[in-house]
Amino acid sequence: MAASFSDIFEGARLSARALLDYGENFFNPTIRLGVTGLSRAGKTVFITALVHGLSRGGRFPVFESLASGRIARAQLAPQPDDAVPRFSYEHHVNTLITERRWPSSTVDISELRLVIGYQRQNGLDQTLTLDIVDYPGEWLLDLPLLDKSYEQWSAESLALSRQQPRARLAHAWHDHLATLRPSAREDEQATLAAARLFTDYLRACRDERFAMSLLPPGRFLMPGNLAGSPALTFAPLDLPSGGIPIDGSLWTMMRRRYEAYKDLVVRPFFRDHFSRLDRQIVLVDTLAAFNSGPEALYDLEAALAGILDCYRVGRSTLLSTLLRPRIDRILFAATKADHLHHTSHDRLEAILRRIVERAASRAEVAGAAIDVVALAAVRATREAQVRCGREKLPSILGTPLAGEAANGETFDGNTEVATFPGDLPEDVKELFSGNGAFRGLSTSAMDQADFRFLRFRPPRLQNEGTGEPSLPHIRLDRALQFLIGDRLQ
Repeated sequence: MAASFSDIFEGARLSARALLDYGENFFNPTIRLGVTGLSRAGKTVFITALVHGLSRGGRFPVFESLASGRIARAQLAPQPDDAVPRFSYEHHVNTLITERRWPSSTVDISELRLVIGYQRQNGLDQTLTLDIVDYPGEWLLDLPLLDKSYEQWSAESLALSRQQPRARLAHAWHDHLATLRPSAREDEQATLAAARLFTDYLRACRDERFAMSLLPPGRFLMPGNLAGSPALTFAPLDLPSGGIPIDGSLWTMMRRRYEAYKDLVVRPFFRDHFSRLDRQIVLVDTLAAFNSGPEALYDLEAALAGILDCYRVGRSTLLSTLLRPRIDRILFAATKADHLHHTSHDRLEAILRRIVERAASRAEVAGAAIDVVALAAVRATREAQVRCGREKLPSILGTPLAGEAANGETFDGNTEVATFPGDLPEDVKELFSGNGAFRGLSTSAMDQADFRFLRFRPPRLQNEGTGEPSLPHIRLDRALQFLIGDRLQ
């Protein structure tokens, strides 16, 4: 009964907040755009490039309202939420353009408000407020925990950790786990050791050699101000089927802290931020999975299915807006398309579409619009033809990051090179034909992997008169047209 009452109370709070948002939106049309993606997918770069392009009138031929001249201005406005950090747009622009470094990864939620003044197609002047909410994709993977008991989560986490390649990364944690008896008295030091080793296992899974994506609880890898707190000091236990925890036992202690994690971390994120989104873009570093191997690709597929299952999707109606807003547009974007020749971009889109198709079909049935695009929010390379004997290879030119290596050469971060990135297969099914479908870094040496996509520095830009130079991109305008173009008609 208590749980049922809690759910009713939480639903009432969400409905009250939705009603307040609706009242504000009636006088000030607003879109709350969620930007998320798993680690190193390019969230910070995407937001920076989006705001930079809109505010300085960038080259966006597919974004109709800007290309046709109907957008008169787009300018930053004061941060709307006093409890959420402001997205450090100016710092990130300087990092990209002046220092030619990629901005640091998203580790917490942040927000930025952009006010767009435009002329509607009927000639009337209007404004649209775009609130951009940046949050780590790992937090999304925590939302399913709200419907799972500690016992369910433990069983699922252990089963996953016993599959390769995770099993060999979990060896130290599994050894410690074997020494723990769930019925033993609660033990702070044993719990601290279990949480540390479990976190080490999650961190190893995220390494670029393995590129695993399904890694809840998300805050274990980005704890912020909760580092060392009991809410982040728990781990799965090997529990007996049908057993009942004893008061004062290690099992009860772990369960209590797991529930505290949901109460202190997951529910506030859902209530205060996630449930208020109108549109969403999910950025996906598909190339990292290719580098790692088939296991990473399957793991990415499972993670994206879990992410899409979290969204309350469907066609927005007056009733749904008043009682509980729904996300009516979701864009999945395969980032770093500039690491491929343009002849492979359609194949990259087809691969991402295959990864999300089962989960996306459910959202489309509910009335939500779903699209997939291969993009580069900031294009770091140029294309060229390189002669190899009598053959000309479609190649890309760019400056690899310092420490990147290929064909026995380690790059210094200052030298521009031409590289042939290889072709993605025309038949998507080839990549999903089994664990031996292709060789990656998780099972092969670097020179034996079938795919090896280098990481490049941001491009060197030329000033264009006064002001900052524009940031080159690939299909950022197409993403904008899908996400907000219909609201600028």
